[in-house]
Amino acid sequence: MRYIGDDIKRLIPQRYPFMMVDEFEQRDDSSAVTSLTVRKDNYFITYDGAMAETGLIEHIAQSCSALAGAISKNELAPIGMIVEVKNFQCQRRPQIGERLDTTVTFGFSFGQMTLAHGLTTIQGEGIAEVDLKIFVQ
Repeated sequence: MRYIGDDIKRLIPQRYPFMMVDEFEQRDDSSAVTSLTVRKDNYFITYDGAMAETGLIEHIAQSCSALAGAISKNELAPIGMIVEVKNFQCQRRPQIGERLDTTVTFGFSFGQMTLAHGLTTIQGEGIAEVDLKIFVQ
């Protein structure tokens, strides 16, 4: 299933100025592809016009949240929290106007805890990768 614009609000609880997913497409029950175009009003833009590394982590986490929302098929988007960030690698920070394409994959789940992996690219160039432990309520 594919979500664009305001439809994504059904999948994630975040709202402007913290909403970090523009498009979402579910591949299967454990993976999805999302995108975000970096705009100058993005909360995570720093003085040099690039997105902070924490913004990349938040974008990947919200991509995971969107996948959890699509899987749950509830009326309300599930609330989640990042419990652990591991193996974060950032090759470069995205600039205003660039489009982030992110693939998230859920791994092992136990109760309300899920392990997830995210890879973000810009025009095929890998710029960030991270493993997350997420608590979903």
